[in-house]
Amino acid sequence: MQAAIDELESLAYGVPLAFASEFSGHPRWMDRPPHKVPMIYDLQTTDDPRDIVHRSVQALVEGQVIGVPSETVYGLVASSLCPAAVRRLAQWTATCRGWSTESDASTAGQAGFVAPPADAGSIALCVRSTEAVGDFLMPMTILGRRLSERCFPGPLTLIADCDDTVSAMSCLPESVAGTLRAGAGQRPSPAGGPVAFRVSGHRLLSHIHRYLSAPLVWGEIGLPDASPPTTAEKLQSALNAGTGESLPLLLDDGISRYGDEGTVVRVTGNHWHVQRTGVIQQAAMNQFVKPVIALVCTGNTCRSPMAETLLREALRRKFGREDVARVVSAGVAAGHGSGASPQSVEVMGRRGLDLTGHASQPLEDSLMSMADLVLTMTRRHRDAIVAAWPDRAERVFTLRRDGGDVSDPVGMPVDVYEQCADQIVSELEGWLSELPPDFFPSDGPSEGSDDEPPRHNAGSE
Repeated sequence: MQAAIDELESLAYGVPLAFASEFSGHPRWMDRPPHKVPMIYDLQTTDDPRDIVHRSVQALVEGQVIGVPSETVYGLVASSLCPAAVRRLAQWTATCRGWSTESDASTAGQAGFVAPPADAGSIALCVRSTEAVGDFLMPMTILGRRLSERCFPGPLTLIADCDDTVSAMSCLPESVAGTLRAGAGQRPSPAGGPVAFRVSGHRLLSHIHRYLSAPLVWGEIGLPDASPPTTAEKLQSALNAGTGESLPLLLDDGISRYGDEGTVVRVTGNHWHVQRTGVIQQAAMNQFVKPVIALVCTGNTCRSPMAETLLREALRRKFGREDVARVVSAGVAAGHGSGASPQSVEVMGRRGLDLTGHASQPLEDSLMSMADLVLTMTRRHRDAIVAAWPDRAERVFTLRRDGGDVSDPVGMPVDVYEQCADQIVSELEGWLSELPPDFFPSDGPSEGSDDEPPRHNAGSE
């Protein structure tokens, strides 16, 4: 162990090139004065990345701030259990971004700065998984849970309020919690406040998290020309230009996957707005925040297609537009591409609704992972879904609120389909009236006009 510590100390203060050549990570020295030279380890050429991971973890545990890649940009990280390291990370981030700082921030919990709105989220709590977010982001709102499930891990930073009386934020050092709240754009208060969260999908950070008992604090700096540091060299250049400092350990994995900053979104209750547009564009965020409601029967040709069409119409009547939610239907024993039954098409046509373009689909993981609410036509459908996806049981209900079944009209006359449709309408209206008020998001002010051309490429659902 002492040998490992000695090696890490040598990394922090400079080591002979002979030692560097022996290390399998192929370190490279930047062309700077000896006391300003960081050690850069190339992840793309190393024979054994585990050595790099272990050295990174050791440096973090010992209170170092190191530079790491992510899928968006390169950033600074420190252990959330090392107040001095977090303070140094925050000072570097604030200085490089030009934030105004206070000289009398000696009181515990005061960071000495508050991130301006445009930079809120530049200091964030970087946790290992979507599930781990739930330990800190408490109480978890429906919208906060929806975004964390759909966008983590990935190029999103989510800012949301945390109550320290129920959140694991109370387990972090007070000064660290204060820094995180200042990085989210608000002065600390005894009642808690907003914190920025990110879950990176980069393999290096995933490996580092496995060996740490607490999350990392992430700091995001920029180059003097305001461009994002998408390479290790750019990160060191930005830090040196802004502070004159160098990192003791910098990990290089080439140009970052997306080559741009992540998107930052602020959530308050069921209200949301984009603090900073990044990899995920506004149009994609508009889809991510929508609830997904799935209607499920057996073959996805009779009851559930009618329920899908009728729910869209109910949403249009209630909200003035049907796209406040993404409504889909599927079958527990369905195939792909079958049309709706002729009777279903006829019954919907009598109500001025078009079911001719329907194509059946089976209920699959991709839909269940996104669904906020799953309404089944029978108890057996619900039982089958819960058996296949037990972790989603609390989101799966029978359409009939009394727990009964909506009878299958297949092979019956059209008037039986009419009765089935009437029953579905009645139950859907009951569900819409009973859903919590924050189930449907309320759009907040966006960063820019919807008419602005998109700045970045982004994925979608």
